[in-house]
Amino acid sequence: SNEIEVKSPMIGTFFRAPSPESGSYVEVGAEVNADTVVCIIEAMKVMNEIKAEVNGVITQVLVENAKPVEFGQPLFKVRPV
Repeated sequence: SNEIEVKSPMIGTFFRAPSPESGSYVEVGAEVNADTVVCIIEAMKVMNEIKAEVNGVITQVLVENAKPVEFGQPLFKVRPV
């Protein structure tokens, strides 16, 4: 497939929303552009916003909320448009 993976730029904890009470940044089917924030990764008490860095449509969310992620681990799949 021609899908692009949005990968984690760091080790940390993956969060789909800015807070537990908030909705997710993106869902499957959401259109994103390079500047769209898709998640937060918390590393050493710092919340880092992760951007899509690609234009397209989210086709898969590959990590469960509040789970640890590794550097380079795929977080989302995006179908380019």
